[in-house]
Amino acid sequence: MSYTVHELFLTAQGEGANLGRTAVFIRFAGCNLWSGREEDRADAVCRFCDTEFRGGEKYGLEALVAAAAALWPTGASDRFCVLTGGEPLLQVDAPLLDALHAAGFTVAIETNGTQPLPGPVDWVCVSPKAGAPLALARADELKLVYPQAGIDPTEFRAFPARHRWLSPMDGPALDGNTAAAAAYCLRHPEWRLNIQAHKAWGIR
Repeated sequence: MSYTVHELFLTAQGEGANLGRTAVFIRFAGCNLWSGREEDRADAVCRFCDTEFRGGEKYGLEALVAAAAALWPTGASDRFCVLTGGEPLLQVDAPLLDALHAAGFTVAIETNGTQPLPGPVDWVCVSPKAGAPLALARADELKLVYPQAGIDPTEFRAFPARHRWLSPMDGPALDGNTAAAAAYCLRHPEWRLNIQAHKAWGIR
């Protein structure tokens, strides 16, 4: 088996409940909601993605886990990795999850929620997209880009999640979107305002 990985790096988690936590990010290539090509964006299910996930390097199972482990500081405990994309669940499988756990990693995943989990994941962050039905029935974090045409936070009242975040849509209207998200959270305290702190920190 092999995995196509767009990038693999050590950083600090820039969003959500694990904000600031040191993590190995494994960014998988490919997504089921957008090709990643600008010429396809207007017809994509997800039209606002700001992440590059096309192409990358192929890894075998052992090589990928070894590469992730090699990035972790020597002698440090509390290994933590984040599987992201694109859409990581197009590639992540049970053997990879088992191997990362065996290497001592706590495993988190950031997913659009349209694919089932292939095995145990320690921390699940779901970011729903309008027009893309969810295959997952629960999450540790629900992160909704806001405002998002065709989707409303009230749709997720019954969705089990420990944390609920509104993430202001990036782009030219970021200031207005942030104000709108903040106002919504003030009216609906079950939601928290999310920040992409890594952008302010100047790291990936």
